Amino acid sequence: MHKFEKIWLSAGTASLAIFLIIIGISAVHGGHTPAASGIETINPEHVRDDARFKEPGLKESADDDYDYDLYFVASAFMYEPGEVEIPSGSTVKIHVTSPDVVHGFQVVGTNINMIAEPGLISTYEMTFDEPGEHLIVCNEYCGVGHTDMTSMINVVAGGADNE
Repeated sequence: MHKFEKIWLSAGTASLAIFLIIIGISAVHGGHTPAASGIETINPEHVRDDARFKEPGLKESADDDYDYDLYFVASAFMYEPGEVEIPSGSTVKIHVTSPDVVHGFQVVGTNINMIAEPGLISTYEMTFDEPGEHLIVCNEYCGVGHTDMTSMINVVAGGADNE
């Protein structure tokens, strides 16, 4: 091996070792730890034992940040509830989970697009200002009945902005 090759190989190896040591030290002592995700978990085998998902649907919220909590259970080729009414102008926090497989939860024509994974509760806050119908579809292939997996959110006049 040529003299210059040895020098460059040694310099490259030394640089790599120094960089790895710096990264290791900063990972442990520099406070570079992942933040808590804030994702809520649930035992997928006991979704129906949880009071929130025992009878999914629209419930008045105890939180001052939004008007309603809307709970959905996405399971083998159906959403429960199949249809829900929301007063227009209401701010709703949507909670979705699944007891079986991964499902998608997309409210067509809005920015609501979540994954319903067993063991996790996905959430999204949305204000429904205009009356109308919003189709919910599963956009994550979940089996042979996937294409029939729909639900509907009906936004009706008479909500917070119409009183």
